[in-house]
Amino acid sequence: MPLMLIGRVFRDGPGWSAHCDAIGVYTQGASRKEAIANLIEVVQLKVDRRDFAARVTDVGGESVYIDSTDVAPLAAEVLKYQRAIHGLSLADVARKLGAAGRDTYAAYERGGREPTLSKYLQLLGAVAPEMGLMVGPTSASSRPKRRPKTRRR
Repeated sequence: MPLMLIGRVFRDGPGWSAHCDAIGVYTQGASRKEAIANLIEVVQLKVDRRDFAARVTDVGGESVYIDSTDVAPLAAEVLKYQRAIHGLSLADVARKLGAAGRDTYAAYERGGREPTLSKYLQLLGAVAPEMGLMVGPTSASSRPKRRPKTRRR
């Protein structure tokens, strides 16, 4: 299952801006297409892994989704960035999680361990309780063709 981050691409003066607040990346381009290409590049630079490749899906309006086939480094970048902007140390997060040491949490932040969904919710709650996860189709083509019938009482 992919991890998708929500981003924004919008007209900004004569050009375009592209942002992903979850990992703190911001860029610009002369066109919407260039801003999205720059967003891919800046996400890959931020994650800084040799074989990491980010993708951006333009879903229209200001919204874009950022994902990768390699979930652990992207999840790690969210945790690392959110911990930093909330002014927490590794020891602070370990305490919040009730862990004896910071090494287990640090392994998630390094991307060395890929957390389960419930573990990721727990980790994210410790570093950025105001953030949440959303569930939905990854593309328009993956939506069901028809709705299930509802039962009336």
